[in-house]
Amino acid sequence: MMGQDKVRGGVLVSLELDFYQMMIQPMRDELTNIGFRELRTAEEVDEVMADKTGTTFFVVNSVCGCAGGIARPAVAMALENDRRPDRLVTVFAGQDKEATARAREFFTDMPPSSPSFFLFKDGELVGVLHRSDIEGSRADIVAGKLMALFDKYCEAKTN
Repeated sequence: MMGQDKVRGGVLVSLELDFYQMMIQPMRDELTNIGFRELRTAEEVDEVMADKTGTTFFVVNSVCGCAGGIARPAVAMALENDRRPDRLVTVFAGQDKEATARAREFFTDMPPSSPSFFLFKDGELVGVLHRSDIEGSRADIVAGKLMALFDKYCEAKTN
């Protein structure tokens, strides 16, 4: 009986992981549907970060309530701004562990934080919003902080 439980347990674990991925996908889609490139490997992070021209907006996504209720909605609002980053990229903390760990190597002297936002200009980190800047706030206030960063460091987009 114990051997059967292990086999059944392995199947259950697999089904639980599939279900968890199904639950996470909409959280990923909230960013990819508005133009973000999802980075799932360290190599993809390195490729993006090798391009030091212009601006790169990096979102560390998360499953927490402040990510869903504040961070992702704030990002969508902020991208309505006239000035926007050249590149929009994201990693998913707790899911894409290798990519997230590599991305955090570029966030020098920063404690791990998710959700969080990082803006790079010409390869230099110029703006950061940590979880502590997001949690307990409102999406419109966080969007305003992001727009202020975009206004300072990003070029106006022409259609």
